Amino acid sequence: MPRPTPARGRSTPSPRSARPASSGLTGKSATPRPRRRLPPEEREQHIAEHAVRYFAEVGFDADTRALAREMGVTQSLIFRYFPTKEALVDRVYREVYVGRWKPAWEALIADRSRPLPERLKELYVDYSHTALTRDWVRIFMFSGLKGHDINARYLTTLRRRVLEPVAAEVRAYLGLPGPDQVPLLEEEVELVWSINARVFYYGQRSWIFDVPARVDVDRLVELTIDSFVEASKVVVPRLILPRLVDRRPRRPRKLLSK
Repeated sequence: MPRPTPARGRSTPSPRSARPASSGLTGKSATPRPRRRLPPEEREQHIAEHAVRYFAEVGFDADTRALAREMGVTQSLIFRYFPTKEALVDRVYREVYVGRWKPAWEALIADRSRPLPERLKELYVDYSHTALTRDWVRIFMFSGLKGHDINARYLTTLRRRVLEPVAAEVRAYLGLPGPDQVPLLEEEVELVWSINARVFYYGQRSWIFDVPARVDVDRLVELTIDSFVEASKVVVPRLILPRLVDRRPRRPRKLLSK
């Protein structure tokens, strides 16, 4: 019996050919693509932006050779703009953490024409929109695991420009003496740290654990501030008032006459 002749027309693709094309950033070798000539400043920025995405995906174990393969350029081109991997990592830090910092946050913290809870909610909602992105969270985690100084540099800035000013504003809000009278206590700064830790955890859940929050993050941030303010009303006076007692001038004792 003769076999049926297959119908002519479009053939069914094989499973291999049906796979989606690679989106890159996988660490695998990529076929070099024709390179468009860019002005030096634009080329440098292009490398920096690609490095941000690449390190956020695979971490800092990847070297510049692997990054060059992903970009479809030569390693020597990267070295022309960034002589060492450390120089490239420093640029990544400036792109993601320095470049996205908003001086308006500091002005908002100090604006005593508005209630402190309102200021903190606006501050941390806006901050979460900056800090809870995929590249921000993942680069921060990879940096900490590999011992790069990205974390220490950023957290030093955060403490000086946000945490300590917020702690001082909490005192003013509660009618307590300012840091010029009683220096800020580490416990007070740690209380403000707890806000940042909680906000950052929402980013970890999304971009590290793949278990995003089921509630709108803006709402969670507002609830976090409500909890912080109510707790501060109880805890901060308990920390400060004993210091005020200790600092009261003592009257000289009268000598007993014989």
